[in-house]
Amino acid sequence: MERTAIKQLAEWKNKSDRKPLIIKGARQTGKTWLMKEFGRRYFAETVYINFEYEKRFKDLFVEDFDTQRIISTIELYHGKKIDADNTLIIFDEIQAVESGVTSLKYFCENAPQYAVVAAGSLLGISMHENQSFPVGKVNFLELHPMTFGEFVLATGKDLMYNALSNCQWNILKTFHDELIRLVRTYMVIGGMPEVVQKWVDTQDYFAVRDKQHDILNSYQADFSKHIPDLQVPRVTMVWNSLPAQLSKENKKFVYGVLREGARAKDFELAIMWLINCGLILKSQRVEVPKMPLIAYQDAAAFKLYMVDTGLLCAATGLSYDIVADKSRIFTEFKGAITEQFVMQELTAMNCDYISYWTNERNTSEVDFVIQNNGQTIPIEVKAGENLQAKSFAFFCNKYQPQYACKISALPFNQTKNVFNYPLYAFMFGLKTIK
Repeated sequence: MERTAIKQLAEWKNKSDRKPLIIKGARQTGKTWLMKEFGRRYFAETVYINFEYEKRFKDLFVEDFDTQRIISTIELYHGKKIDADNTLIIFDEIQAVESGVTSLKYFCENAPQYAVVAAGSLLGISMHENQSFPVGKVNFLELHPMTFGEFVLATGKDLMYNALSNCQWNILKTFHDELIRLVRTYMVIGGMPEVVQKWVDTQDYFAVRDKQHDILNSYQADFSKHIPDLQVPRVTMVWNSLPAQLSKENKKFVYGVLREGARAKDFELAIMWLINCGLILKSQRVEVPKMPLIAYQDAAAFKLYMVDTGLLCAATGLSYDIVADKSRIFTEFKGAITEQFVMQELTAMNCDYISYWTNERNTSEVDFVIQNNGQTIPIEVKAGENLQAKSFAFFCNKYQPQYACKISALPFNQTKNVFNYPLYAFMFGLKTIK
């Protein structure tokens, strides 16, 4: 399957000031495949070490951080000399070995000629007691679940992807119904690469759901593996509450949904861990839509989303037959799946800031307000084809944004500075707003 992150890795390879690269992202988002595929395409040789599996390397970084000694040890493992210009060194599951992350600092300082890429459980990396993080000595790449565009490519619709990426609205309008069916399918399948591959291979929703449950179970196991015992129940409660939180009309996170009398101070750390390991996405309320948005955020009010729309469907037990219904998936859980989908795509776009807006009395709300390309853009997400949005109109009249967007199941149209994007193309359209 094609991942757009391959291009980012190629750019990293050619940077004159390249540092060791850490690929961040939740488990099962395809980090290992991406690193190996990058090595296959862009290097003559790839040395792959999985520190969780290769126990012989458990003390590789304990004695010292002499990079020449470390490289010589790896060469013995690889069975040949490492040509720095033509070899990619992959450190997978780097959290499993003591001081593995810290070692990247010394590759940056003492051996920058080597192309080193690392990945691992973000929970494990952040919770490791015996290592300091190499601040300023590494580059980062954030890997998310496959986007809808990548899903389109995975299903073999390359020409359709080209039309989407080039915002060819007249052509897309001709295939509108097919694209709406495809985006409905994506919402249930999601973007976890292994799940997408299962769907491409089998077209079997039951097999897909089994894969999704396997991933959800692996996440639960990760909690117990890396988080202190006292915090595991709290992390689990936050994680399991997400479907209920998103099913509310007002999707603001409410601690009382976790348990009666729950307080912010009891669960703030649990939420932080889930965000840091990439399993949940956070949208903060802003009081006014001014630049920079972060300066106007309300720290006490936020929404939480799952990492993947397919996993949300699996966690709720939502039946696969909603794909066959023209509008049901857009309205299930009060539009939660549609809003989750939009949040997921905005996150993958690497917007500068993602938030939402309500007035002081919470009588008006705009689903998303993003900061991107130097613009502050309000976004209203509508279930199905209903474009009535009193709160959105109120917001636009009050703040007069230069650009505003509505996302729905209707084809593209534009009225003055308001872009009405179809669900399948808003992520491409937003990139054209400068």
